[in-house]
Amino acid sequence: MKKVIVTGASGMVGKGVLLECLDHPEISEVLSVGRKPLGINHPKLKELIHTDFSEFDSVAENLRGYDACYHSMGVSATQHNEASYTKMTLDFTLALATTIYRLNPQSTFIYVSGAGTDSSEKGRQMWARVKGKTENKILALGFKQAFMFRPGAIIPLRGIEPSNKVYKFLVNNLTWLVKGLKRLAPNSIVNTTQIGLAMINATQKGYYKNIINPADILRLANSTT
Repeated sequence: MKKVIVTGASGMVGKGVLLECLDHPEISEVLSVGRKPLGINHPKLKELIHTDFSEFDSVAENLRGYDACYHSMGVSATQHNEASYTKMTLDFTLALATTIYRLNPQSTFIYVSGAGTDSSEKGRQMWARVKGKTENKILALGFKQAFMFRPGAIIPLRGIEPSNKVYKFLVNNLTWLVKGLKRLAPNSIVNTTQIGLAMINATQKGYYKNIINPADILRLANSTT
């Protein structure tokens, strides 16, 4: 039985991951780390309310003894300049990852970045460079397993609604377009349930590469061996 940490559970991806973890028979405990209570009651769920994501030393003992961390917290690059976006993406993520590694070096760390992330850290798109640098820093820490999830278009299931107003409009009003794209490119679109199952299966069974694209998410979500 696995004990896992989930961040960003108030967002679309994080909530999807949280729900799959709560339902999964091989997971005994889920710790949600966030700035405010989720308003969810479940026997497996514990919550750690933490408002300063620039440091986790003050709550470190609450993070000890976990088998995996699914880091789904993120912000939109359109609302931040490069310095602010770097702080909230790179610095916050590394503050968490380094603390988790110090406490649980044999654990699995999964970071949700996005399709188009730039591993070279030299591309023209600011968000892609920052997320690429974040991925590279996590992979260099030395976790037993670390996976960088790069979903593209995501369909929210189980009553989850996107927090981004534009994305919410697209999902609610252009379902026909999403379904059409899914038929044309079946390996390019994933849903929140598949992301959650893929993370759990990658933790339990491993995977042959660290960068997880939509086709890999679908493969992992359907993995039974």
